[in-house]
Amino acid sequence: MSSSRSQAYTDAGVNINAGNELVTRIKTLVAGTHTHGVLSDIGGFGGLFRPDVSGMQAPVLVASTDGVGTKLKLASMFNKHDTVGIDLVAMSVNDILVQGAKPLFFLDYFATGELNVEQAVEVVGGVAEGCRRAGCTLLGGETAEMPGMYAPGDYDLAGFCVGLVDNACIVDGSGISVGDVVIGLASSGIHSNGYTLVRKLFEASGAGPEDIVPGTDRNFRDVLLEPTIIYADLLRSLMRDLHIKGMVHITGGGFYDNVPRVLPQPVCARIRFGSWEVPPIFSWLREQGGLSWAEMLQIFNCGIGFILIVDRATADELMARLTPMQVGAWEIGVIEHRREAEKEQVEIDFE
Repeated sequence: MSSSRSQAYTDAGVNINAGNELVTRIKTLVAGTHTHGVLSDIGGFGGLFRPDVSGMQAPVLVASTDGVGTKLKLASMFNKHDTVGIDLVAMSVNDILVQGAKPLFFLDYFATGELNVEQAVEVVGGVAEGCRRAGCTLLGGETAEMPGMYAPGDYDLAGFCVGLVDNACIVDGSGISVGDVVIGLASSGIHSNGYTLVRKLFEASGAGPEDIVPGTDRNFRDVLLEPTIIYADLLRSLMRDLHIKGMVHITGGGFYDNVPRVLPQPVCARIRFGSWEVPPIFSWLREQGGLSWAEMLQIFNCGIGFILIVDRATADELMARLTPMQVGAWEIGVIEHRREAEKEQVEIDFE
């Protein structure tokens, strides 16, 4: 592009040449995520994807959009930007996994006040890695340079994922009944929710990014920016021949707000706190904030990133299968009759 033609826009604060450089540098990253079905390269007006619907009677598209929230502030504070893109993919992909969908493609949105190409390449590299972990294509995206909208060095991310499931295979929780078992899958840490409180507690503690998190051999920078687990491969394996009645992605709102989203009205989930391993970072956050475990479970995943609800026989088979796979998984509760309609659908026993 002629620099003279773009000079006026550059003077206004938008560097078109930097945007073009970014597209050139991420093309290889994006191409590394391509799966069967991709019909276009980045740079077009829209991404083209032809889904494989063979073997499906009534294919249904499932879509979700999300962001990373204020975890991005810690990424900027620690000058580490290579993992938040994984978080971005995970937040949307894990949501559509709940309904039994296979992720097909992902779109990302990167917004900043002044485009830092090196920083953006790091971020998009994380998005591409997240797509590889999810088995989906990074089909396209948008980079928005908006002078005056963000503080220097700050940026925001949003993502959008589309998946596919046969109508007969949609997992909606409607078959969950009394006696079913609640199985929790381990999180990698805080994942991507509750970071406004995390930042407040971290800053008030006086700890530094290189300080070691009590009870671990890892520093705060690495623990606080540990990317969210993407459960796609694991669930793809389990759902091939096991009947899963309901699934829950433990995101904002913790246990109390997310588990009821898949439960029929006549039942509730009784969770046994202490039946799983709680990573040390949550004990540190609780101590720093003077919080109860009930408060923690309202805000954070506290070590459980994803939940499966199955009948008793399936639970036994599922746990037997997960053990040799070295996947953190625990029976953390049971489905019971909900005695009063006005009572919460999640009851947690702390004794």
